[in-house]
Parts: sequence; structure tokens; C-alpha cells
Amino acid sequence: MKLAVNLVYQDAALLARTAEELGYAVALAPEGYRSEAASLLGAVAASTDRIGLASGVMQIPARTPGLAALTAATLDALSGGRFRLGLGVSNAEVSDGWYGVPFDEPLRRTREYVDIVRAALRGGPVRYSGRHFRLPRDGAGSAPLHLLTTPLRADLPIWLAAVGPKNLRLAGEIADGWIGVFTSPALAAEAIGQVRAGRESAGRTMAGFETLPCLPTAIADDVSEAVDLVRGQYAYLLGIGDPERNVYVALARRLGYVGEVEKVHDLVLAGDRVAAGAAVPEGFVLQTALVGPPDRVAGRMREYAEAGVTTLGVMVSAAATDTAGRVTILRRAAQALRRAGLAED
Repeated sequence: MKLAVNLVYQDAALLARTAEELGYAVALAPEGYRSEAASLLGAVAASTDRIGLASGVMQIPARTPGLAALTAATLDALSGGRFRLGLGVSNAEVSDGWYGVPFDEPLRRTREYVDIVRAALRGGPVRYSGRHFRLPRDGAGSAPLHLLTTPLRADLPIWLAAVGPKNLRLAGEIADGWIGVFTSPALAAEAIGQVRAGRESAGRTMAGFETLPCLPTAIADDVSEAVDLVRGQYAYLLGIGDPERNVYVALARRLGYVGEVEKVHDLVLAGDRVAAGAAVPEGFVLQTALVGPPDRVAGRMREYAEAGVTTLGVMVSAAATDTAGRVTILRRAAQALRRAGLAED
């Protein structure tokens, strides 16, 4: 099993270079309330030589598929063929509230979007007639989407973020990798089973398919201290939008934390983020994060590897610390991987 790092925009290049030196396979740039992915990855591409780069993830409602393909081709060219395009449909609140884009039929929308991106990356003019996307829009345009980036990699990997079973099967069917969030080893195994079903429906095996859950990470000798470092990230995500449509709330409920997550959401809504963080159930964090002393983290890494995870995302972005603290997390996570006997030579 390999490691990936989920970056923050502060000192992102330094963090990516450190991860590269430590043997991490991929650096992912998130996209959300604090930063967008493409600018950050451009800076990282210029500051590294070997580590893979991935958007983790670019939001489908934020970009037309043509722009996503052009951005992917540009970043791949700038990085010497190191880029992976991570895409996610986001959620109803962000799709509507940020971008004014409907959230109807998200699976169909994702399928059409990926169709267009792949067609564009093949290098020829793209004409497409779908339910959600039509290129050209009037069906008669004389300047269709046509990428001229040099070099242009037709087989540039596309990874999909997915949580629900239908979305997971879609990822297996049409993508080259899966990006997960806040998942336990047992839930990761279930998710990979859904991905495998999607691969099989398309006549494919899991060979070469990347499975990459991203986990909040804080390594400290005291478990509670480590949990406290990532509580704020949990509160932030559990507090987004309508709890009935929040995928993180749904995950917590599935793991048995029903009343607790509602309390966290209400505290975020009331503006008391400190209390919201304190109210995040420790058990929820322990199940879905890499937290605690090195031996515990190494043991959890083995569990994720046994579940079928090929790359484990170390979310230094989730820890309430500074750049020096994030560098320490990267180093200690790499040590834990070796201690687990999982590091690749």
C-alpha cells in the first residue's frame, strides 16, 4: 500500500516536496471553501519532480467538462505526465449555492461529464448530445471543443469521489480510481466491493484501479490529544447545509452516531464551532481517521490494506496545526507505514 498527502494551500509546495522525499505516491489538492485545486497543483508541479499529482477533487458543477479537460491536459503537460483528474459531483447545497447548477440526476450528469472529458483528451473535435450537456449547444457550432495541448495524454487517469453504492458502482464502471472520505476499514471494504461490481459490469477487473480513501491524520502518543487535533474538521463537514442531504452526517448515522451528529450540526448552525468540535463523538473519529500513537496508526493501516485499499490519503489538511506540525505528521505516517510492513521498496 502506498501513501498520498492531502495538501493545504499554505506551504503546499513545501509539503509536497517533503512527501516526495518520504516516498509518498501522490499529492492531492482539495477544492472547497478555502482553495481551488488547479492553482495549487500548478505551484506544486513546478516544485516537485516525481510525486504524482491529483485534484482531490475538482467539483463538477464548478467547471464545464471542456474546461476540466483543458485544465487536466495543461497540468499533465506542466508536470511531465504526473497528473490524475479527480472529479466529484459535490452536493446539492454547493452545486446550487455556489455555482447555480442544478443537482438533478447527479449520476447521469457525472457519466456525461466524464464522456466529454475523455473525448476531449483523445485530441479530436468533440460533439456531444446528452441530457445535461450538449456541445455545441445549438448543435451546429463551427468551433467544437478541441484540445491542442502538447503533449496530450489520451489515457490520463480519471478518479471519481463517491460515497453511495450507485456512485461507487459508476466509479468502477467509468473511472480509473476511487477517492473516498472518512471511511472505516469495514466501510472501505464495502465500498471497494461496490466498485468491483461496477468494474465487472463493464467487463473489467480491479487490476490497475486505484482505491484511495482520504483520512484525517494526527499522530500523538495520547489518543485523545490526536482526536482533538481533527475535531474541527469533522465539525466543519458535519455542519454543511441540510443534515438530511449531508453525506458526512449520513456516514456518522450509519456508524451509529445519530443524536450526536445532530447536536454537532446545530452547534455549527448556531455559530459555536468550538462547542461543535468538542461535541464530535470520539468514537466516530477513531473509526474513520488515522489518530493516536504510531503503533495504533500502523495497525489501522494494515486494516485498510486488508480491506483492499491501494493508496491511503494522509489528510494533513484536517489537523489543527501549522506547517511544521504537518511535516511531522507526514514523517510519522511514513514511519507507521514501514512499521506496518506495508512500505513498497
